[in-house]
Amino acid sequence: MREMTTTLTIPMFVLEIEAEETSARNLDEMVAHLRGEIERHACARFIGLFDHYAHTRALPDGEIAPEIEDARNVVFCFGMAIPEPCALATRPRSIGLCKLADRYVISFLEHPMPLVNSAMESWVRGLADLARKSERGNDAAAPSSAVRSETNAG
Repeated sequence: MREMTTTLTIPMFVLEIEAEETSARNLDEMVAHLRGEIERHACARFIGLFDHYAHTRALPDGEIAPEIEDARNVVFCFGMAIPEPCALATRPRSIGLCKLADRYVISFLEHPMPLVNSAMESWVRGLADLARKSERGNDAAAPSSAVRSETNAG
């Protein structure tokens, strides 16, 4: 038997969308958008939905930050290759959707393949459909903010 522990630094993509920047009225509509994008992609496969908010709320000692009103994970896999056994530790993928009073926070761990990241970024940016209309119309609405941060996983 052989055992090892490795530490990975994985970039995280985070997009904040103000409530008025999206036509989605709730997380159910955001989930429907993402599921449609996943199902239309040639290499992606929808796996399921995890209601993180309900799960945590049902735990006797579950803690949820007071500003969080809802939280879900859309779980899916691209599965284009299995280059080595340990690659499975980073799969499947998920996109986190979090509802706050005035905005949504959408996040996912980036993938080493640019094609996969481009698809996921396009899917989540598609949720900011009203922000794009405002920008084209030179409206004063503030654009969505997207940031990348690094996460140590492992």
